[in-house]
Amino acid sequence: MNRYPTPLCLILTGLLAWLPFSSAWAGTAADCKDSDAVAIWTSPRQPLAGESLKVMAVAGDGALQGLQLSRADGNAIPLPTVERGGPPWSLSTVLEHAEAGDYTLEALRDGQPVACRTVRVGGAATRPIQGWDPATEAFYSAWIEQLFDAPLDADMSFPSLEPVLRDNSRNFLHDYLSRGEDAKFTATPDCADLPYFLRSYFAWKIGLPVGFRACSRGSNNSPPRCGPPTVLDSFTHGPAPLSAFKSTIFQVINGVHSGSARTGLLDDATDFYPLPLQRETLWPGTIYADPYGHTLMIVKWLPANAERSGLLLAVDAQPDNSVARKRFWEGTFLFADDVASAGPGFKAFRPLLTTAGGLITPKNAALADSPLPYSDEQAELSRDAFYARMGKLINPAGLDPQQAYESMLDALVEQLNTRVNSVDAGEKYLRAHPGTVVDMPQGAAIFETIGLWEDYSTPSRDMRLIIAMNVLDNLPNQIVRHPELFVLAGRAPEQAKKDLEQLHRQRIRQRSIRYIRSDASPYELSLAEIFARKAAFEMSYNPNDCAELRWGAQPGTAEYATCGRQAPPAQHARMEQYRVWFREARRPSR
Repeated sequence: MNRYPTPLCLILTGLLAWLPFSSAWAGTAADCKDSDAVAIWTSPRQPLAGESLKVMAVAGDGALQGLQLSRADGNAIPLPTVERGGPPWSLSTVLEHAEAGDYTLEALRDGQPVACRTVRVGGAATRPIQGWDPATEAFYSAWIEQLFDAPLDADMSFPSLEPVLRDNSRNFLHDYLSRGEDAKFTATPDCADLPYFLRSYFAWKIGLPVGFRACSRGSNNSPPRCGPPTVLDSFTHGPAPLSAFKSTIFQVINGVHSGSARTGLLDDATDFYPLPLQRETLWPGTIYADPYGHTLMIVKWLPANAERSGLLLAVDAQPDNSVARKRFWEGTFLFADDVASAGPGFKAFRPLLTTAGGLITPKNAALADSPLPYSDEQAELSRDAFYARMGKLINPAGLDPQQAYESMLDALVEQLNTRVNSVDAGEKYLRAHPGTVVDMPQGAAIFETIGLWEDYSTPSRDMRLIIAMNVLDNLPNQIVRHPELFVLAGRAPEQAKKDLEQLHRQRIRQRSIRYIRSDASPYELSLAEIFARKAAFEMSYNPNDCAELRWGAQPGTAEYATCGRQAPPAQHARMEQYRVWFREARRPSR
């Protein structure tokens, strides 16, 4: 429920643009313009003859059935389109080697145009940007979805954000300013920085302000609190040079951290605000803040089909700057209802709105009737109710137990393969720097320090791995606790539980991962072996230990024989003290 009524002063505070989903741009012809709910976008900013012209139509009110390009003489240009999303819905296409002249772009629904725009190739850019209004937010969401879109079985793990942004086929805004700008900066955000980096990049390209608040990290008894917003408008005065982006992103990244997303769900002075748990409001670009400091970002919803269950996909970044796509499940999206130091859940960026008095960030009550409304619903949910609610959203028709199991198993394998890369990164660093001993922080700081420990240790990831194994082990019991989430085809929940337990025993023997040992040789582990080593992962996060130890190998075995390095005894002694946190899968208080 929302505890705050919508104030009557919305119009006076300049929030009128956020009430209807409206578009404020017209094309070069008075009778060719975007509709109230659909906007058409092109890239680059100033289309050039002989170059590619990218086109994306984005709708907030329903799916589009076509995207039509016509020359000035009225002759249509047939082009294949890619359909994504819902909501927002988008259609995109590319006109290769565009000729000079005017083009009319139309988004179609039921055979009729619902938005229109005229673009001149070889002429000046004509589209003014109004600010962070609903049409721009929808474009941002569609851009995020395309940026990380790929078949489900594609490898969506990257060493950093750079390969993603530099992929012209993936990034609609690649070289948008026609300056070769995307090859000239680094893009290495960690999990807390990733949403801010993408938001700032998008704002730079199309000319929008960005803002952030300096926040505390919270305490044992209260979530982080933030100061007043810092608003940066250097992108709003015309195409901004690369130096402006570098300056802005330096300020932003140095001003935010893991506490920025964990702010309280009722707090107004925040960069993010919580959303209702509805498919209509959880758009790509929505972040997920877990109670312990990790941040993910929604990139795609996939409905169920005959082969698999429905899926919600997200991306995250790691301290080693790698970026990977993940599936929503309890093993990656941690939720807790008893952590006083955080406000976890799905959240949207609080928009920067232009008013007569300047740029403002609206309070929660003012966002209650926006297209992405404020809601404190997640504050009212228990852990069990949260996951049950998300299960219904992702699979409204219910889950086939076997499909649900296979989806979770795939997610666990994804998680393990991501850990393979992280452990190997630490191995490579220490091989390249022989004699180095990475300092180990004291107490809870092992989860959130900086430097080499942050780059190459894996305490947060290993705790999530233990949680993930627990979740998969307990899925059969979930059928008994919440039979309403499953399609049991006449079976009793207890029988479905037994069938799934048998499937689990079989499938973990069949699935495996391969890690790299200290001598660079590969070693294969079945998931059954990994589950049997779960206790070893309570002390597997120290980069000073060899890869074999970090994957649970026991001294005296052939697997362990290649190990050439161990953490100092004093560090092992502290790890022994801390292992209860991992056994109980609960982060300690600060």
